[in-house]
Order: sequence, then C-alpha cells, then structure tokens
Amino acid sequence: WTGSEMIVWGGGDIGTDYGARYDPVTDTWAATSQEGECPSPRMRHTAIWTSSEMIVWGGGTGLRTGGRYNPVTDSWQATSTGTDCPSYRMAHTAVWTGSEMIIWGGGDIGAFNTGSRYNPTSDSWVATSTGSGVPDPRSGHTAIWTGSEMIIWGGGTPAGSYSTGGHYNPVSDTWYPTATLDAPDARNMHTAVWTGSEMIVW
Repeated sequence: WTGSEMIVWGGGDIGTDYGARYDPVTDTWAATSQEGECPSPRMRHTAIWTSSEMIVWGGGTGLRTGGRYNPVTDSWQATSTGTDCPSYRMAHTAVWTGSEMIIWGGGDIGAFNTGSRYNPTSDSWVATSTGSGVPDPRSGHTAIWTGSEMIIWGGGTPAGSYSTGGHYNPVSDTWYPTATLDAPDARNMHTAVWTGSEMIVW
C-alpha cells in the first residue's frame, strides 16, 4: 500500500515478472513496467513499501536478487547483490524499519536462520547477527516491525513446525526469544499483524 494505491507484483504457479497498481478511488488498474531492471519472474518473494518505493526481494528457486519499483516514474532499479546480500531463499520475511529492509529466514529445500539489512540509500547490505538468542532455522514464519524491533514467530522446516520466535533489535544487532507461555500451537504459513502494542498471530 503506497498511501493511495495497492501494488501487486509477481507470484503465480511458476512465477511471473509483471504486476499492477490498483486505485480504490477510481476502481481502476494500471500495469507496472517490465522494462529496464525489472526483477526476473518469481514467486514466494517479499515486498515492502519505503514511503516512495516498493522493494521486492528473493523468491523463486535460487534467487538472491531484487528490485526497487518507483510508481511515480513507473521504473525499476535493481538491488545490490554485493557483500552481505542474503543467500538465495523463498518463504522468508521482510520488514521495513523506516530506513532499512530486514530480510530473515526462509529457505529452498531446507531453512535458514540468517538474514540481512538492506539500506536503499547506500544500496548496501549488512548481515544480521547469528549469535546468542537467534531463532532456529525456519521458513513460512511471520515477521512484524514494532517501531524498534522485528519480531519473528512460527514457521518450520521439513521436519516440523515451531511455536517459538525471536525479537531482533537492529541497533544493537541482538536477539532474544519470545515468550512461550500461552503461545499458539506450532504452525507455518500463518498470518501476523502489529496493532501498535501487540502482535496478533492467527
């Protein structure tokens, strides 16, 4: 959601590289550009809104690339694949902090408990901590941004699902676990939202 339009992009059965912008006031659609540095076709990727651009990243099979879409100019700019760019993955999560996009978890055949922070101003990546408190590897989890922390919860691996999660503070680059008392049953591919004071999982 841009503030005035909804932008959908990619997805499908085998992955696509096209999308459209929906204006609810006029009830009309306008296609997004497929020119220039538009990302390659993909599914199970992530997308966040920065206040001026939509950034899509990952997804598909073997993709560790992404793109920044500007709806004003209807144009794309590729995201960096340099130092600390995450390894290829899908079914990961992404949140926007106000200055950075944080990618975490996901997988292909297995699952990862790694991630990275992308700064669109410098077009650069910084890896997230894998030290004390980092959650177990997983995909199909959820993530929300509280205003100061990213909270991830649930998800799993081919061996089973989790009912655990973690708080990540990008300022200190540290993790600590979420409470387990009264936590929902283990699950993946669920949903989560932030109310301003609580994360709701369902």
